[in-house]
Order: sequence, then structure tokens, then C-alpha cells
Amino acid sequence: MTTTFNAIAAILTIGFGLFGFLAPAFTAASLDLAPNGSNMGLSEMRASVGGVFVVTGIAVLWLNNPMAYAVLGVVYAGATLGRIVSIILDNPPLIKAAIFGGIELILALWLILANFNKTS
Repeated sequence: MTTTFNAIAAILTIGFGLFGFLAPAFTAASLDLAPNGSNMGLSEMRASVGGVFVVTGIAVLWLNNPMAYAVLGVVYAGATLGRIVSIILDNPPLIKAAIFGGIELILALWLILANFNKTS
């Protein structure tokens, strides 16, 4: 069961990344980000919200090691922390931030708790 949920989490990561990679304008609009006279924001979407997630998900599937999945969980924990800080300091749309943060938190908890201290 752990193996299945790990693979699902990695595939979700790739899927999330593909939105940023292949549809940066859609991703930017979904995150309430707007271009500001330059396409550099779209470049950043493809890179940090897209490519990083796609390659990380693929690498984790390729490595197929519990510690790799745990590290992916740490990445999601960092995203969750950023979301919490943003909710406190930035006053984003609460429902949207809570949904995204909730997904990140669930993935972080699963990946860390199910994989940390396991040997392959």
C-alpha cells in the first residue's frame, strides 16, 4: 500500500508541475498572479512551478527509494510552511490558500511519515 500511495504522490507532483510547465498562463491565473509588462513571470512558472515539480516527481519514481519519497515530503512541508506564513502575513484568498495548503500538507505528512526510517 505504501508503494502505491508513494507512486500516486509522485505522479500528482508531476501533474501539478505539468500545469506550470505546459500552461503557465493558466497556472498564473489560478494562483492569482498577473503578468506585469513582461513574460518573465511565465518563464518563472515553467521553471519553478513546472519543471522543478515534473523533474522531482520523475526522479522520485525513478529512484523508487523510501528516502527519496521522504525528501519529496520535505519539499511539500516547505510549501505548506510557505502557505501558512502567507496566510498569516499576506491575507490571500483564504479558501484557495487553505485548499492548496491542505493538499500540500497531506502529501507532506504521508510522504514523510510513511517513508522516513524505512530501508529499501
